[in-house]
Amino acid sequence: MTTTRHSRFELDPPGSVPLRASFVALWSIDLVAATLFFVVPYADELNPVTVMFYELFGLPGVALAAVGYAGIVVTIGHYLSEPLDRQFVAAVVALYVVFVINNVILLVFRIAPINVVPL
Repeated sequence: MTTTRHSRFELDPPGSVPLRASFVALWSIDLVAATLFFVVPYADELNPVTVMFYELFGLPGVALAAVGYAGIVVTIGHYLSEPLDRQFVAAVVALYVVFVINNVILLVFRIAPINVVPL
């Protein structure tokens, strides 16, 4: 006789596969951009946690920090119930869209988008 132990928390990923794929794609682009910030002389990484990991481990530290961020997002997405899990991942994807646009513009054109918009 086998017994199944039920945990207090049921882990279930958000049901939207395209949303999860968007997160992975944007996270990957942001990882490459964050790594390039430590290689190119005209751009700096602003995230203090990523900078700390870079100072401790070099470029692998940047990837380690990014994996940590993704792990936090995935864990929270698994613990939240429907529809909060989709809303949370959608909010993270929206943030990553902003990060990626900013980072790519900064790396390609060597100017931060915030400097383009007059305040």
